[in-house]
Amino acid sequence: MHTASSALLNVFRPAFAGPPIESPSQAADLDRLDDDPSPVDWSEEDIVFLHWRLLQEISHLADPATPLEEKFDTLRWVFTEREKDSLPFSFVNCLRVVGCSPLSPIAYCGLTDAEEIRDHVRNRVRPWLHATLERYPQWVRESIAQNPSWFEARLAANPQWINEQLKRMAMQGDLFV
Repeated sequence: MHTASSALLNVFRPAFAGPPIESPSQAADLDRLDDDPSPVDWSEEDIVFLHWRLLQEISHLADPATPLEEKFDTLRWVFTEREKDSLPFSFVNCLRVVGCSPLSPIAYCGLTDAEEIRDHVRNRVRPWLHATLERYPQWVRESIAQNPSWFEARLAANPQWINEQLKRMAMQGDLFV
């Protein structure tokens, strides 16, 4: 595997969660940003770090506790159409920014072959999804296996759909048993 790709793959390990939030006031500042409609002046370092944080989503694919909807979103982002690779926060552009910027939170590794990273994810996605699905009842696993597009559409429309179905079944019981 190419050296730059190897360097980035090493930092996608689930153990790395990114720099911690320093204090409760810093966390409160982040919460206020969500509520404040005024424009934010982003520094170049902030923008590089945002690209880095997006790439960190790949490490969540290996975590069985990551919700399916989040995994589907990340996989859509990694495997998006090639025409979108040049967009500002595309997967490919994030690799380029993080690998080449002197402001990157990782050591310089240069241009990275996005296809090598995609192959790495593609080769591991089945066990990652299987580990997540083990947390769900059999009917959820079967629904995904039989019609993944229908299931993904349900989650896209309502990320809490599975939880709502499980709650409804717990309250009224499974009508088909």
